Amino acid sequence: MRVMIIMKATPQSERGELPSTQLLEQMGKYNEELVSAGIMVSGEGLQPSRKGTRVRFSPEGVTVVAGPFTESNDLISGFWMWEVESMAQAVEWARRIPNTDGVHSEVELRAVVTAEDFGEAFTPELQAKEDRLREELERQSKK
Repeated sequence: MRVMIIMKATPQSERGELPSTQLLEQMGKYNEELVSAGIMVSGEGLQPSRKGTRVRFSPEGVTVVAGPFTESNDLISGFWMWEVESMAQAVEWARRIPNTDGVHSEVELRAVVTAEDFGEAFTPELQAKEDRLREELERQSKK
C-alpha cells in the first residue's frame, strides 16, 4: 500500500526557519534507512505558505488567494510517499522520524486511494486510460 506522510507546519517552518545541521543530518540518515528498506518513494520539504497560492472552487466560480495562510493546523511543511505492507508498518516508521529540534508536533498518515476503492464507477475503460497515463508518467520520469 502507498501512504503519504504529511509533516504539519510549525510556527518556525512558516517563518522560513531552516532546521539545524544536526536535524538535517539525522533526517538524511533516516531517509537513507527508508530508501534501503525499499519504503521511500519520494519526499520533499515545502516553502512557507507565504510563498504559496490557493485556488478555491465554489458554485460562484474560482478564486485565487495568495499566501500566507493563517489556518496553521491546515498547513504542511513537507511530505514523504512510502510503499509499505500495512498502515501499522507506516506507523512504526513514522514513530522513528527524527525531531532533534523538538519543533515538530504532528505528522499525518494517509493511505493513497486505489482503483479498487472506486468500485464499479471506475470502469475498465477508465482503468485502461489511467494505466496509459501512469505509463506515460513513468516514461517521462526516466528522461
